Amino acid sequence: MDQPTALRGAAAPSAGSGPWLLEVEDLHVHFVTTRGVVRAVEGISYRVRPGEVVALVGESGCGKSVSSLAIMRLLAKPAGRVVAGRILFQGRNLLDLAEDEMRAIRGRDIAMIFQEPMTSLNPVLTIGFQIMEPLLIHLAMTPEQARGRAIELLKLVGMPDPERRLEQYPHQFSGGMRQRVMIAMAIANNPKVLIADEPTTALDVTVQAQILELIGNLQAEFGITVILITHDLGIVADVADSVAVMYGGRIVERAPTPVLFGRPEMPYTLGLLSSVPRMDTETLDRLEPIRGNPPSPISLPAGCVFHPRCLYSDRVAGERCATERPELLPAAPDHEVRCHLAPEVRRSIAGEVLRVIAGGSQ
Repeated sequence: MDQPTALRGAAAPSAGSGPWLLEVEDLHVHFVTTRGVVRAVEGISYRVRPGEVVALVGESGCGKSVSSLAIMRLLAKPAGRVVAGRILFQGRNLLDLAEDEMRAIRGRDIAMIFQEPMTSLNPVLTIGFQIMEPLLIHLAMTPEQARGRAIELLKLVGMPDPERRLEQYPHQFSGGMRQRVMIAMAIANNPKVLIADEPTTALDVTVQAQILELIGNLQAEFGITVILITHDLGIVADVADSVAVMYGGRIVERAPTPVLFGRPEMPYTLGLLSSVPRMDTETLDRLEPIRGNPPSPISLPAGCVFHPRCLYSDRVAGERCATERPELLPAAPDHEVRCHLAPEVRRSIAGEVLRVIAGGSQ
């Protein structure tokens, strides 16, 4: 398959090579509402090297998507705002840029696949127009060049009969095909960073696998750095180089993917893993969901934000889980955990849970 013009000859760096491409430092994002201040993101930090795939995982409302919108500087104004922190892209703080400078980066150097393609695509404009628009704006192509490039992009994402599809509207596409259009639009300008926000939401499992495979293939072929946002820990095992688990606006565990799946320690991560169906082992009679509901970001509980749902807080002496916010601390090289449980207790619990997940208690 021919490569799109601007991607031809693009060097694909090995994952994790080179200096940091994107650095999120102590990011805090708040929304002012009539009910109070929504503390959507509370001090998250992570860094991504060129060619890496980093996954942000957690339940709805934990701050994953809000943090990505902050990177893109697309927070709803005036309610939403970054109140602290820095977002460094190639050493430049995106939060300090004028809007026209940010506009030059957004969509060209940093692109985003939004969560719901049906609402992200304009229903009254053809697919062709929507793919061609960023090419005309960012690359100053002629309409003829942009049309040819749009056809190449649709071919690249596996769209059948791309010439005819250019003239159609979003309602004429299935959910999986709309998501392919969103991916084509996102990679049109050969971005350095691609943020994929729940790219498989509302798709059946077969199409989910196809979309994830497509993103993985594009990343591997062109060396695009990917930030994959999802609530499903099960889909990142074969895709991501590292995983940051979020809860209540905070990162509660961060590790390389093999470590997170093989030696998890945070009780919330264990709960997510216990909720994932598995096909490679004997399955339990039923999955074990995390008890209770995620907290409201308007009134987060004191102490460890997860403690009202945690099965193991009684193993911490005193009332620390209910009164003291745990710090994100090293558990091993490249592995950080936010939990008051003693390390040896965390590891013992994790061993028990992983044996149950693997069917060892059967």
